[in-house]
Amino acid sequence: MAKEKIALVTIRYGKDINGGAEYHCRMLAERLVSDYDVEVFTTCVRNYNTGVNELPEGGEMINGVLVRRFKVAPINKERHKLYSKEEKPARKWRRFLFRMGVLRCLAGIYPVWKYKHEEELKAFLSYPFYSPDMREFVRNNKGKYKVFIPVNMAEPTTFFTAMEAPEKTILIPTMHNQGIFFKAIQTEVMTKVAYIGFNVEAELRLAEKVFGKHMSPHGIVSVGIEEPELASWTETQKKYKLPEEYLLYIGRVDPNKMGRIFDYFVSYKKKYSQSSLQLVLVGGINFNQLPFEHQDIIYTGFVSDEEKMTILQHAKIVINPSKFESLSLILLEAMSQGKPMIVNGECDVLKEHCVKSNYAALYYTGKSNFISKLYLLDTSPEELRTQMGERGKKYVAEFYSWPVVMNRLKVCIEKFN
Repeated sequence: MAKEKIALVTIRYGKDINGGAEYHCRMLAERLVSDYDVEVFTTCVRNYNTGVNELPEGGEMINGVLVRRFKVAPINKERHKLYSKEEKPARKWRRFLFRMGVLRCLAGIYPVWKYKHEEELKAFLSYPFYSPDMREFVRNNKGKYKVFIPVNMAEPTTFFTAMEAPEKTILIPTMHNQGIFFKAIQTEVMTKVAYIGFNVEAELRLAEKVFGKHMSPHGIVSVGIEEPELASWTETQKKYKLPEEYLLYIGRVDPNKMGRIFDYFVSYKKKYSQSSLQLVLVGGINFNQLPFEHQDIIYTGFVSDEEKMTILQHAKIVINPSKFESLSLILLEAMSQGKPMIVNGECDVLKEHCVKSNYAALYYTGKSNFISKLYLLDTSPEELRTQMGERGKKYVAEFYSWPVVMNRLKVCIEKFN
């Protein structure tokens, strides 16, 4: 008997693609192939910053998944800038109402907002990842698929998939408190799709405050953690000139992700010059040049999954300085490897992980607090870091094991006829 066909949707896809939502999509897709005929709809874009077609369009098999790549529309920066300016009042107004604590009530009265609808739609149509070919393919072929699972509601690939086939869409929003999620046009998506699968309770609560009681049926789905084979530590350490003791960041080396971590870390080294701790940054560099040069800061660039896990296993402490997270895969990966973490306390999702894990990770608020927390983890006896690591392993095993996650997702999928 032929397997039922399902499609996941993301802006970029592949083993060499560096991005949390993209990795999230790949992990789910590859675990669904045993039960379904799995496809991924994605674009021909490789570089997140340029948004141009680099990869060939058409189909490609990757680990049992048929990846369909569609070209994106040419980017008109001036037009997009104009439309983005014209649409801005809608999301600014909604975010103001959110901060005042009244948006949830208003959403109960007006579940779908039409203010600046045309301007927001034009902005999405001029967005770097808009693919008219993908949109048309979904429209013409939606009867062949059991469900569509778009990942990351901030992208036009998600919006247009959801609008073309809302009755078949399981949305994984990866939502956080950032401007793009307050677009009025998002009220259409979040009230019309068949189901919404959040990553953590903090993300779900945020969405309820923004979209109110008319939000589509929803719950926690989340994602599990990979266990790739390890690269040789000796070879990896030599290749990237890694020190014996380091604070590790893994992800896009991007100003939106990094926050003020450079300033904070350098201040720490000035105050505690006796510390041998260095900062290692692993991931694609989204700057024209290195953002900060210092003798104790090391950039590796993009590394393989095996090298990444080896570097993670040998880190003394791991950090996630981002304010905008809907889950944080690197936090869960670090916890699963028994690594103590320090995270940005301005992110409710990261704070939730800290509390629910019985402080397998510590959160900081501001420079002085960062310095004191890092000093604690850096200078305390190994016993403290080991205890935190054991709590982290227990937390991930209980809430983010693959059998638990895939059971949640398959239950959602099987609700569709």
